[in-house]
Amino acid sequence: MIAALCCLSAGAASKKKVAKKAVAVVEKVDTLSAADFSYLMGKANTLGLKQYLTERMGIDTAYIADFLLGFDNSQLTENDKRQKARMAGIEIRTQLQEQIIPQITKQVDDSLQIIAPEEFVAGFRAGLSGENDRLPVSMDSTQQAVRKQMDYYHGAAMERKYGANRKAGEDFLKQNGKQKDVVTTASGLQYKVIQKGEGEIPTATQRVKVNYEGRLIDGTVFDSSYKRNEPATFGCNQVIKGWTEALTMMPVGSKWELYIPQELAYGDRDMSTIPPFSTLIFTVELLDIEK
Repeated sequence: MIAALCCLSAGAASKKKVAKKAVAVVEKVDTLSAADFSYLMGKANTLGLKQYLTERMGIDTAYIADFLLGFDNSQLTENDKRQKARMAGIEIRTQLQEQIIPQITKQVDDSLQIIAPEEFVAGFRAGLSGENDRLPVSMDSTQQAVRKQMDYYHGAAMERKYGANRKAGEDFLKQNGKQKDVVTTASGLQYKVIQKGEGEIPTATQRVKVNYEGRLIDGTVFDSSYKRNEPATFGCNQVIKGWTEALTMMPVGSKWELYIPQELAYGDRDMSTIPPFSTLIFTVELLDIEK
């Protein structure tokens, strides 16, 4: 507000310079008294104020007299405080209805009307006032229940949209695991040794250099160091769980094919080129361990 008024002062000064001949009093005297200068400076700073009050503060200019009452009496009376609180309540209620509830509805699942606005408002009111609380539990328990339910809704929504990917991956792994040269670990990771290495086996905290190609079970290649003509280097514990498990079993010089279930890959995360719940296949060559 102060910045706006300062700008108005600058604008007023510029305007005054242009309109100098129209102000007879300025032409007839060399200087203004401090009192007159102060008065006119205050008056100049009202330029654009009504527009500011309307557009930035949401005040109807029909109530300028009420604005001046507050201006003249900066200390709020009890009635003023009640009115201020009431106006804040109106503002927050509007935000709930027009912004917060729609945003939460979208976050939960915008394909369903899960949030009941009346119940949301009732819970909001009870949480604030402590009155008429039909579910009297602690705030910690409230937050835990909400997070748990949000997780449930998220999982249900993802299952509706991408559950077919999960089912296709499970079917693929079930059949793939029947091959005699495919090993299935306790975690569900599957791998096939294409080339057996004789070097050192890395630990989870070591960094390794690898060449790899990643593809979906339909054969779509989503990443390849071979195509970039540059091996990748990273920590064994800085990748998806399926990779970490495999790398810490592979001797340097090995080339394996990995079949990674979605829960050891990216799960329900959408990775752009990798849809949620995707089982992944990687060809991995362990070239070296960084020392």
